Amino acid sequence: MKVNMEVDKIVIFKGKNIRRILHNDEWWFSIIDIVELLSGSSRPRKYWEDLKSRLLNDEGFIEVSEKIGQLKMKASDGKMRATDCANAETIFRIIQSIPSPKAEPFKRWLAKVGYERIQEIEDPELATKRTRALYKAKGYPDEWIEKRLRGIVIHDELTDEWDKRGIKEQREYSILTAEIAKATFGMTPSEHKEHKGLKRENLRDHMNDLELIFSMLGEASTTEIARSRNAQGFVDNKMVAQMGGKIAGDARKKLEVESGKKVVSKENFLARKTVKEIKGK
Repeated sequence: MKVNMEVDKIVIFKGKNIRRILHNDEWWFSIIDIVELLSGSSRPRKYWEDLKSRLLNDEGFIEVSEKIGQLKMKASDGKMRATDCANAETIFRIIQSIPSPKAEPFKRWLAKVGYERIQEIEDPELATKRTRALYKAKGYPDEWIEKRLRGIVIHDELTDEWDKRGIKEQREYSILTAEIAKATFGMTPSEHKEHKGLKRENLRDHMNDLELIFSMLGEASTTEIARSRNAQGFVDNKMVAQMGGKIAGDARKKLEVESGKKVVSKENFLARKTVKEIKGK
């Protein structure tokens, strides 16, 4: 089963970022992030290597290697890198071996996250409600939230379609998504992030209304063309991605000519939030 492309989610525990990713329909968490949080070590990778060895040799956890997967997550430099990850059950086993007063509340938090995922599988509408509530808590306006949620649905439809058409590798998904974005906005997602002054943040969480709308148009067009042409494999779908993105790109250029304004903006939610905080003081 492919990894969900809305992927590299960051959840927060006690003010610390914990990367997680949907894999085989359950949350898998970055072990390094958890080790750093619970151990307080300045060298979490070295701590984890030593802990892994102890789990295997001293504590008899011989399945440790089998239960850990290397999944690609966004690193601090913004690049996707293979990272040791594990599901909630294995994480529980690992943190039992980390002497830390933070472990018990973290276990409760982890159990809650896992339970919520089970609820979402049984009732997918709950996931939408929780996502909406999260954006609302962050201060996003309702109109923007509706567009963002619709964009997530359209993106999921596209990645599901790619999966049916032979796209299986994370790298291929990333390339195809970048092709649509480049044809739509005239820049790749990484260039778009740089334009907005973002680093690890999710680009789409910092798009304005028009950027979200044209992203949806490019991806929805790509899905429709892939179906009508029965595109198969990476090469065919790359061509279709460029075609779908061009439809959105042509519409964007037409709007820019008529309005006299650029669609792609340097505006980001971090800047809007800072302005609001300043005004509130």
